[in-house]
Amino acid sequence: MSLRSPLGRVRGLGSAKDGTGHWWAQRLTALALIPLTVWFCVAVVSLSGADHAAVAAWAGSPLVAGLLILLIAATFYHAYLGVQVVIEDYVHSEMFKIAGLLLAKAAAIVLALTGILSVLLLLFR
Repeated sequence: MSLRSPLGRVRGLGSAKDGTGHWWAQRLTALALIPLTVWFCVAVVSLSGADHAAVAAWAGSPLVAGLLILLIAATFYHAYLGVQVVIEDYVHSEMFKIAGLLLAKAAAIVLALTGILSVLLLLFR
């Protein structure tokens, strides 16, 4: 199902020719983040008072590590999509827009990789 008009479909027109895909990606990551965030918050509250070794052992179990990696990836991808929309809508200088988009993407990638590598270190320690 396409949300584009027949004329728009024929011409291939749109703001960036992928606005619907971007919108769906934002909604799907938001939907995925709901149970992952609830799970993470409940788990952190249940671990309150635990020492470092107990938390590291919890985060190092395969199921928890997989869920943490999903949480990290979805969080930073969702955040990047939101920042991208703000930059595209409110930054009017093309040079600053490109620089902002590159900086936002680089920050999202670096931070997500840092989090994922941290989880993998706990998993394979």
